[in-house]
Formats: sequence, structure tokens, C-alpha cells
Amino acid sequence: MTSYNRRSVLKASAAFAGASALGLPGIVRAQTSTIKIGHLTPLTGFLGALGAYAQLGLRMAEEEINAAGGVMGRQIAVTSEDCVNPATAATKAQRMLDQDGVAVLMGEINSASALTIMQVAERNKRLFMQIGARSDALRGKNCNRYTFHVDIPSTVMVNAVGQALVRDNMVKGKKIYSLTADYLFGHDLSKAAKKFFAANGGNQAGDELIATDVTDFSPYLLKIRQAKLDLVATNLAGNQVTNFVKQYAEFGLPYPVAGFNLNTADAWAAGEGNLSGIWPTVWHHELQTPGSKAFVAEFMKRYGKPPENHAWIEYVSLKMLAQAMNETKSTDTDKLIAYFESEAQFDILKARKGYFRSWDHQLMQEAYPFTVKAKGQARDKWDFLKFGDAVPAANQPLDLLAPTKAESACKM
Repeated sequence: MTSYNRRSVLKASAAFAGASALGLPGIVRAQTSTIKIGHLTPLTGFLGALGAYAQLGLRMAEEEINAAGGVMGRQIAVTSEDCVNPATAATKAQRMLDQDGVAVLMGEINSASALTIMQVAERNKRLFMQIGARSDALRGKNCNRYTFHVDIPSTVMVNAVGQALVRDNMVKGKKIYSLTADYLFGHDLSKAAKKFFAANGGNQAGDELIATDVTDFSPYLLKIRQAKLDLVATNLAGNQVTNFVKQYAEFGLPYPVAGFNLNTADAWAAGEGNLSGIWPTVWHHELQTPGSKAFVAEFMKRYGKPPENHAWIEYVSLKMLAQAMNETKSTDTDKLIAYFESEAQFDILKARKGYFRSWDHQLMQEAYPFTVKAKGQARDKWDFLKFGDAVPAANQPLDLLAPTKAESACKM
């Protein structure tokens, strides 16, 4: 039988008490510490206006989640920074992981910057919720298991508008001239558009590459004026679109316009009377679902203007991440990946819930084509857009317009 003297017991008790005094507060702090999330989005440059809306939507979601008790009883803290180019995006993403101690990376709109953040996420084996970049290549040849994509990809945008063009006999046998943003997303969009036109009997008359800092479109508009066309298609991005449609209206050109990328902020900036044609979007503030109406009302109350689609998508993305953390009771990357890959359903404020496909990590969801109301019908400066029914239709699978697994180059 082992014996203990009184002095040994007292020493042991004192040592335990000291360790407890030092250790227990540390344990409590670990259980109640904030969950840090790193957010990157362009706040300057040709996508800066979209990034400003993205930040507003994310902050609103962060405040609502924390007011409701946080995630797993812990508050979340989002660090948001401007990423002006791909190199900066990668550097800031790495610093957020190394120095700021973030659990997850979120954000981006620029496809080239999103690609560099994806590489950082894969290298560090950390989750990246890629929210606003639309390039097919990100979900295709450049996919990785650590990245999930929220916005609709280029192919879906082209197919959403393309269905309407085919319906209105604007493709088969028609002469089509395109303008394309000269960076990753624009190139992807052009590739998808050319494929669609070829498959439906359209004739591609030309495709001009436009640098992202171009503001004067008159040289291209003069070419369009001199050509005999049936349709002008744009694969532009950010304020390129705003500048183009304003100048197109000033030139008074007769050809109809089909745009394969337009965010509502850019449409609003173009203004009533300048925008024409048919375009795609992932969400709009006039959706009549209970969730969308409540979100729009609160956003209007806070900021005095309706939310643009990047505000909505950042808002629902943080809510989806919070759901995943609460359901898994963890911020562990592998557990979060497994949850998203289970094709769990998420309320994204639309008529149908969304889910991430397990094999390419793309969120499956509805999209919407839109045109422009007749002049004089707008109730206010945000009201001149006329939205069509959701695509795919309610009786069709959500992945109908997306690239299939056989068509995709994604191999994880």
C-alpha cells in the first residue's frame, strides 16, 4: 500500500489549485472566444461598387447572427479587406490565416483574385466560401475540395439569357457581334456564349477583347454602327457594362443587345432610358418570398436603398456558413466540407432552397432573366427593370442549366 505524508498532499493540492487557477480561465476563454472569419472583396477599381454592396450585406448578416446568440454560443467577428488585384488577394488571404487566426475565408467578386485565394485555401487546407466570382474555370479545371462556390457560373448566365433569345428567334441564322472583358471571367463568359450560339445556329461576326480599365467605347461602337448585325452580345463586367450601355444609348444604335453579365447595381447606375435588351441575374429585390421581403425591408431600413444582388449573396453566404457550423458544432475544415458535400438544404430567400453539389461544390439555385420596363413605368430610380420567371422552372431540376459532370473538368 502506497502511503502519502501530509506535506506531499498539501504540495499536490497547492500545485493543482495553481494549475486550475491558470488553466480554467484559459479553457473558458477557448469555449467563449469569437469565431474569426476573413472576408476579401474589391472595394476599389471596376468592381468596387459591387464590393461595397457585398460588405453591407455581410455586415448585416454578422450583426443578426450575433444578436441571435452567435454560432455555437460564440460571437463571430468578420475582418473585411479590399483586394485590388490577384496578388494582393493572395497575400491578404495568407496573412488572415497566419496572423489573424481566421477559421474560414470568404468573399471575392473578381474571378482572377478568387483563383489565387482558392490556391491559398488549398495550400493551407482551410475552407474558402467563394461567393461572387462566376468563372466556369473556378468550378472546372481549377476546382479544389476546400472551395465552395455560391454565385451562378458563366454557363448558367449564358443559358438563362440564351433560352429567351432562342424563344424570340434571335439566334438561329443571326449575325452576332460580341464585346468581352479581357480577364478570366470575361474569357470564360465568351467561351460559354460562343458555344451556345454555335449550338443554336448563330453566326459569330466578331468578338472584341476590352481591357478592364477602358471607359470610352466609341471605337467599338463605330465598328458596330458600320457593321450589318442582328444582335450585340456583351461579356463585360462591373462598371464596364454601365459605361457601355450609356454610350450605346447615346449612339442610338438599332441592334438589340443581349448581355450575359449584369449586376443590378450596374443596371441602376446606367439609369432608365439607357439600358435595353435582355440580361441575367442571380437575385433581385422584388422577389416576393417572405424571406426576401423581410431582408429587403431591413436593408432599406438600415441603408436607405434596396439591396443589390451582391448584398443578398454575401448575406445568405454567411447565414449558410453559420448553419454549417451550428449543425456540425465545429469550425473544423473537414467537418464543414463533409456537411456541405452532404447536399444539405439552405434557405437562400428564394422560392426553392439551394444546395451544394458534392462533386464540384457549386451551389444549385434559381436564376432570373430580366429586361427593361417601358419608359415612364418606373416607380423610382431602382424600379425600371422587368424580371422574368425563375429558371429552371419549378418543375425542373435545379442543375438543369449548369455544366454536367461529364462536361466539367473538375477533378478533386
